[in-house]
Amino acid sequence: MDVFNNRPGFCPTCGSILPPLQVKGNVFCHNCKQEFQPDVYSGEKSEYTIHFNTYDPSKLTKKGKREDEEEEADGPIVERKCPKCGNDKMSYATLQLRSADEGQTVFFTCLKCKFKESENS
Repeated sequence: MDVFNNRPGFCPTCGSILPPLQVKGNVFCHNCKQEFQPDVYSGEKSEYTIHFNTYDPSKLTKKGKREDEEEEADGPIVERKCPKCGNDKMSYATLQLRSADEGQTVFFTCLKCKFKESENS
């Protein structure tokens, strides 16, 4: 018995969000415990693939980092000159520390020497 108007990705019985469509098999609603054919998605197909990183302990250095791994950044990287060492790449993170009508605080970290500075924008 279909109580709800069926929209792709929603259970036609209880209206709950259905789990992503798998390659094989039927779809199970976690809420009402009913099983549906894949056509409950009305032709909708999953458009993503998950790829996992591989772990090879033989490629680790003595410090526990991979040989091919670059310096790890604390966030997105921006071209900004470090005042301490002169390196031209820094990572940054933002936080709203002051009141909502004022700008955010940007924290920069040098990728080379790990020098940290902040800027109120």
